[in-house]
Amino acid sequence: MPYEIDDRVVLNPHGVGRIAGLVTKRFTTAQVQEYYEVATERSLVWVAVDGAEARGLRPVTGKAELDRFRDVLRSRPVALNTDHRQRHLELHNRERLGTFQAACELVRDLTAYTWKKPLNDVDTATFRHAQTGLCEEWAAAEDVPLAQANAEVAALLLEGRQAWHIADGSAGRAGKAFGASLT
Repeated sequence: MPYEIDDRVVLNPHGVGRIAGLVTKRFTTAQVQEYYEVATERSLVWVAVDGAEARGLRPVTGKAELDRFRDVLRSRPVALNTDHRQRHLELHNRERLGTFQAACELVRDLTAYTWKKPLNDVDTATFRHAQTGLCEEWAAAEDVPLAQANAEVAALLLEGRQAWHIADGSAGRAGKAFGASLT
């Protein structure tokens, strides 16, 4: 997909940015080629025009698609592996997909996991990265401040927790009921 200057994009793992330019460069021994100059909040990255999607560049999720992702955030979480090494590998592979769907599922599942027990350091870092990326893209797609996107995502996750608590028919705490299905 060809991008235009000032198009909003997502570059995995750098996050939301915009196409700042189209430049011709030569890096080390590689041939001269065209690159998108992608400006994110924290960096300026060059992505080869040829195969940009394969390198993690994609358009920001459309506002019209957000309803589907609201449903994902409210949906029943998937149980995470109890072995911390295997869980880390699985989460890392999901994060590397770089899709908005994968980010929503990752945040939903890690959030649900915290209802049962605290995250370890590696899972916490994965969660923070995924949540930051998700909320930044949500804000860009919805064209709202980041704080508003954070609040909506948190509210959707809470709705999901409450809905699945009711669906489970448990009499205990929502976190305990939810956690029981995540072991």
